[in-house]
Amino acid sequence: MVQGSLKKKATSAPKRPAALGLKKGPRQIAPKKQSLIKQKKLTKKLTAGLVAKTERNLAQRVGHLELLAGGKRDKKSEKTNNNNTKGGK
Repeated sequence: MVQGSLKKKATSAPKRPAALGLKKGPRQIAPKKQSLIKQKKLTKKLTAGLVAKTERNLAQRVGHLELLAGGKRDKKSEKTNNNNTKGGK
């Protein structure tokens, strides 16, 4: 005995591609106690120092990367120097 045709699944809303934008990360509540604020500042400062030292170390080992050459700041100064040297009549 035939029961009937199979039910079709309802189509859901089209999914947005991930390329539209970044996902929002988990929110982080800033500390309110003074001891925690000082600890967070110290951690941030030490982490930044370690990252800078690591990058400098890698740049010394590799040598031909753009890390040695400064980056955005050098490019901006070159553009301004080129614009200033170009003269009209």
